[in-house]
Amino acid sequence: MKSDQSKGIPILFSTEDKDTQPKQERPDSPVPSMMSMKSDQSKGIPILFSTEDNSIQTQSTCQTVPESPTDILLYHSARHKSRMEIQFQNVQEGSCLRDSPAHLQDIYTDLHITEQGVAEVNTEHEVRLIETPSWKTELEDNGISYNDVFQSLPGQCVQTRTVMTTGVAGIGKTVMVRKFILDWAQGRANQDVHFIIPIEFRELNLVKEKKYSIVSVLRTFIESIKDVGDSQKIGEYLDTCKLLFILDGLDECRIPLDFQNIDHSYDITEPTSVDILLTNLIKRNLLPSALVWITSRPAAASQIAPQCIDRVTYLQGFTDPQKEEYFRKTISDECLADRALAHLKSCRSLYNMCYIPLFSWMSSVVLERRLKETEKGEIPTTLTQMYTQFLVIHVHIRQDKYMETTEGGEEMIFKLGKLAFEQLQKGNLIFYEEDLRDCGLDVKEASLYSGVCTEMFRKEFGLFEGKVFCFVHLSVQEYLAALYVYLTFVRNNTNVLDTQKHCTQSRPDLHNLYKTAVDLALQSRDGHLDLFLRFLLGFSLESNQKLLRDVLPQIGWPSQRTVPINKYLKKMICENPAPEKSINLFHCMNEVKDHSLVSEMQSYLQLRSLSAVKLSTCHWAALNFVLLTSGRELDMFDLSQYGESSEALHYLLPVVKASRMVLASKCSLADKTCEELASAVIFCTSSIRRLDLSFSKLSHAGVMHLSSALENPNCKLQAFRLNGCKIPLKSCAVLATAFSKTPALTELNLNDNEVGDSGAQLIAAGLQNPQCKLQILRLRSCKIAEAGFQSLAAALQSKPSLLRELDLSMNRPGHLALKALCDALCDPLCELHILKLNNCNLTEQSCVNLASVLEVLSLRELHLSDNMLQDSGVSEISSTLAKQKCNLEVLKLCNCSVTEEGFGHLASALRSNPSHLRELYLNWNPGKEHGEELLGGLQQDQEYALDKLEL
Repeated sequence: MKSDQSKGIPILFSTEDKDTQPKQERPDSPVPSMMSMKSDQSKGIPILFSTEDNSIQTQSTCQTVPESPTDILLYHSARHKSRMEIQFQNVQEGSCLRDSPAHLQDIYTDLHITEQGVAEVNTEHEVRLIETPSWKTELEDNGISYNDVFQSLPGQCVQTRTVMTTGVAGIGKTVMVRKFILDWAQGRANQDVHFIIPIEFRELNLVKEKKYSIVSVLRTFIESIKDVGDSQKIGEYLDTCKLLFILDGLDECRIPLDFQNIDHSYDITEPTSVDILLTNLIKRNLLPSALVWITSRPAAASQIAPQCIDRVTYLQGFTDPQKEEYFRKTISDECLADRALAHLKSCRSLYNMCYIPLFSWMSSVVLERRLKETEKGEIPTTLTQMYTQFLVIHVHIRQDKYMETTEGGEEMIFKLGKLAFEQLQKGNLIFYEEDLRDCGLDVKEASLYSGVCTEMFRKEFGLFEGKVFCFVHLSVQEYLAALYVYLTFVRNNTNVLDTQKHCTQSRPDLHNLYKTAVDLALQSRDGHLDLFLRFLLGFSLESNQKLLRDVLPQIGWPSQRTVPINKYLKKMICENPAPEKSINLFHCMNEVKDHSLVSEMQSYLQLRSLSAVKLSTCHWAALNFVLLTSGRELDMFDLSQYGESSEALHYLLPVVKASRMVLASKCSLADKTCEELASAVIFCTSSIRRLDLSFSKLSHAGVMHLSSALENPNCKLQAFRLNGCKIPLKSCAVLATAFSKTPALTELNLNDNEVGDSGAQLIAAGLQNPQCKLQILRLRSCKIAEAGFQSLAAALQSKPSLLRELDLSMNRPGHLALKALCDALCDPLCELHILKLNNCNLTEQSCVNLASVLEVLSLRELHLSDNMLQDSGVSEISSTLAKQKCNLEVLKLCNCSVTEEGFGHLASALRSNPSHLRELYLNWNPGKEHGEELLGGLQQDQEYALDKLEL
């Protein structure tokens, strides 16, 4: 966030002497900044530090400069930290009525950060990302601390040099960066870094035509190299430093970054253009040992070549507990905070948007005021109502404080709306002087324009002669853009959407305006008009028009105050096959307060299963919307509840993406459906961790699609079940290659497939790949014989193998292959915990080999049921159970032809070593009566650990 304290953004790369730089004082802002939006302070760090400034002296700075090179470096690093602490310790946070800054250390709330694939970048509209409740399941994954983003990944030997952190607008990226710098400056983290160089892309836009060297950049930050003129000495000095460049706001960059046709630059003293400087810094040609941290909105992250990024993290915003914590901290009245939270939870679209810290702040401002004066206004239940009431509150504050007339404010809102609309069409979040002039805004009076509603529109100053403007959040820009379109029609009877030549109506009317907006939003591939459409349709409600008339009384409002658009929305929902598009149309229905389709679907859901109901496209869309906005945890999606078909899976893909476990067993999955499912697995915010396609019909092409998903860096699938899918040998080869390369996958179930020896050999080769992290492998009834077992034995002996559980039941290894497997299990490198060899034609000799394994390997479970082990084989196993080295906890010997003699061996062994075995299964053996007599007492005796005994 960016506080009012900093007095603006200085230019980073000034070619003029600092004493000649004109200083521009930032006018006092009538309304302070808020937490989680880019505050004034963080939008630029003053870089022309005076060495005579005594105000920044702390205990860490010395009056006398030390002499040794190491001490000199630490001395200047300490002075740099002192300056950074001054700049970042305070933020302006909270309600518009609060004038004093808060300490960042006091108000910062950790946001959840997770890993994201480097190769894939999501270009969907950010509201779609927010409204998919994926964070609920992500919390079970290991989150990343913002102070640890440069820590090496598990198994990574090379230092992480370049990190990209993505997150939607307003999610707290800049706040997180500020906290990172403050923690470093105050000595709490990352003390191996000597200097942090924070740079904002929005500022670089203003100097993109000039040339700088990397040394000239560093001289503006690092005092100790300002007076060093010799390039060799500078290079030697920088070699002793550990530098961190923080490049904040890539989404605001208007500089072309061409990594394909880059002009290489290796000389740190050679001036070059800003784009070449940036690309060479990121690509390691300049200062290769320096760390680089880039922040960006997701859609803009693709500007950086993936091969230049070592790690991508994703900032996910507030969790539900953090929302509650924030509201209770922001609304001091505990009763009001409880009422506000209860109200938000009853409006799921609003509650979901509170993942964005900035929206939480807006909601707290509106709800705190409205709940105090319910008789004066309706409590908002839709996004349009929330934003409109937020606008009304701040316009009134401005008018009361500065005694302004409504006419000036009305014209200002109209012009800001025009700016928002035109820049939304261009995809711009940051505006410059020429952008304002194009919309009739007087740049000289920008402080007045921004001051009317400071929280909605901000102006930043630099030390150069220019200004940077922005709305505090993408959704605010979309709201004002929609308001401009609506007001233009009301004032001038003009459909500005129609002038874009997307449609041709003979006579403009509000209904045609709404239809045009719906059509344009449906045509948008990335959904960039989704929220704009919701706001525009929300203005059709008389309640929202009444609010607007309060602050815009001069506008000639139409006599036809409400225009029904419901029928057209329902028509488009029924005709539109894309699930994501139809979900937004349901949000639009919510904005106009039509819940008929949702109510109808909720009545269907009263049935135990929808598989017997023939659902229309409308119903599928309604089902998606109901499931995603119900507030229930989407731990498991079971396709059988909605019909075991490719059609059901296709229509419910949005729910699939938001579910942790997807159960689609016993289905006939078309190739296209497998492709869609693969796409859902690698979706950048996908929650899917377990995918069960057991006993489904899959073609080789379908397996190819799913296998390619496993190899994708974005894939976070941990368990993949394909048992009973009749996978052919060529599919096994593809799967083996795929699972060996994905670090997330830890469980693979291929039971009941015709893998055979050839397939087992391919799988064994995959296990030996150092990238393979598989821990559970199930190959029951896969027609694996001697050659396959030999290959798997070699894989288990391989150092990279991490297998903890192996199921080879109902295969035919033969004596020699089983011995090879047991020899591998005796290897010190093997860490297998569970071994299943049920129905494998094992004999007494097999038990001799297995007994040797139990003496060496810390095996926890051994399943040997349905083998002709007989008493002699059980005797071998029992002799090992009696030894202290044996750690076996579960032993299954069902249907193994064990008689009274065998039961006696087991009882004797357990009495001699009672500390480990917890469960013993001996069902369907002929010595049952004797077993109860010999073993039954062990379960009741507290001296023995046997918890479960089945005879």
